[in-house]
Amino acid sequence: MDGLFITVEGPDGAGKTSVLNELYPRLQFASEKEIIKTREPGGGKIAEKIRALILDPVYEEMDDRTEALLYAAARRQHVIDVISPALNKGQVILCDRFVDSSIAYQGAGRRIGIKEVAQINQFATEGLTPDFTLYLDVDSDTGLHRIQHSRGYQVDRLESEGLEFHQRVRHAYLKIAEQNSARVHKIDARMGLQDVVDQSFRAIITTYPNYFKEMVE
Repeated sequence: MDGLFITVEGPDGAGKTSVLNELYPRLQFASEKEIIKTREPGGGKIAEKIRALILDPVYEEMDDRTEALLYAAARRQHVIDVISPALNKGQVILCDRFVDSSIAYQGAGRRIGIKEVAQINQFATEGLTPDFTLYLDVDSDTGLHRIQHSRGYQVDRLESEGLEFHQRVRHAYLKIAEQNSARVHKIDARMGLQDVVDQSFRAIITTYPNYFKEMVE
């Protein structure tokens, strides 16, 4: 594969969507490659259907392992429909969440096992790993406060979990970042949006100068 696979990860309330919306056009301007912005769960017709099922608060009785398997199934379809074809064309993928999310949320948050969740996702993705990951770090109290005070924002099934769940998720993310320091670039998401976007952009273009050029103001 000749393309570049970049993921953005973080606990709920880290501001991933806002950062991605600001980062995407800047990366487009800075690159001659086509950049595909996508998300998980979702990113394609089938995967989006699975996303709606997973996150709908009405399904509060969903079993934890069922949840993990649905995430892996959506991811598999996303890889087949969007990610692999784009990478094979030499394009740049900018993806909101990937396997790290499942390890943090289902493996640690749901306590069903880091190793077990990693195994089902290894099967689903055939070992596909991002080239570079931006990890937007925010403490659980701040993240939940942001979610609860976002106007017009509908909280999904995972976001509605309690503080201890989100603390387990963040701890797992920090461990992933520590163990994969060559791939994962940690950014303090408690900063203002523009500062987070600026640092994210700088981290990407300095790591991959063959894909991106400096922006001249």
